Amino acid sequence: MSNRSWYYAAQGQQQGPISEDELRDLVARGVVTAETLLWSDGMAGWEKAGGIPGLLSDVPGTSPSVPPAFDAGGPAPSGALSVKLDTWPYLGWTLLYVVGQFLIVITPWTAVYLYRYVIERVRVPGRPNLSFIGQPLDVWYVFVGMGVLTYVGMSDQPIIKLAAVVAQAFLGWMIMRWVLSRIASNGEPLPIRFEGSPVVYFGWYLLLIVSVVTIIGWAWVTTAWMRWICRNIQGTRREVVFNGTGLQVLWRTLLFVLGCSVIIPIPWLLRWYSAWYVSQFALVPRGSQPM
Repeated sequence: MSNRSWYYAAQGQQQGPISEDELRDLVARGVVTAETLLWSDGMAGWEKAGGIPGLLSDVPGTSPSVPPAFDAGGPAPSGALSVKLDTWPYLGWTLLYVVGQFLIVITPWTAVYLYRYVIERVRVPGRPNLSFIGQPLDVWYVFVGMGVLTYVGMSDQPIIKLAAVVAQAFLGWMIMRWVLSRIASNGEPLPIRFEGSPVVYFGWYLLLIVSVVTIIGWAWVTTAWMRWICRNIQGTRREVVFNGTGLQVLWRTLLFVLGCSVIIPIPWLLRWYSAWYVSQFALVPRGSQPM
């Protein structure tokens, strides 16, 4: 193939243009399979990837007849996650989510739409075409509760503030379990589940709040919390890990906050910070990580 732009069909829609290197990467990750329709300049019409000479055979571990993501005979591919977010749409959905938190009633919709936008753009090795199949009314009471607690937490009464913190932690745990259980690949729900204890989850939540007084300690607490969450994600052949360090979380978060105080860079900083965070999660063979 020459170095030209390509288009491919996914979920009933035309995707692209993408470069030849990007196309080969999609083939290696199983997003583009032998049955995927492709088109590029010079072609008479759309053709299946398996019928284009040199495309699948040139990518290690692939063949026109067996998509790499579903090769049952080999080990599941490992590697870091990635996400491709569009600057302005992502900013728009994020702002809508924030507004939803304050208006409360629309929170289930704004939250679900944001999750759907992000998850559909996450790339996972061996899991093509991710999607979010959760619906706003599935756990609407949880999102409404989070919105209400935003106001309850503003109380001057210490006991009420403490109750709000406990409730927010528990609702956050419920949302995490629900979101993970509603992720699908190629339209098929994945058997992912979160088995972390709500009590331990609250302990991490409380520790994070307390660690803020140390000025920088919260970054290491956040890192340890992310690793605990990953260890409690079950239902996959591979283990989810978080590779970010406390120092990396610290300086990137500080740069993000300082940059946002200028207002103008917010859209680009938001995309940069979110993309980095996603890239710190990876899939590795189970048992390969030290306890």
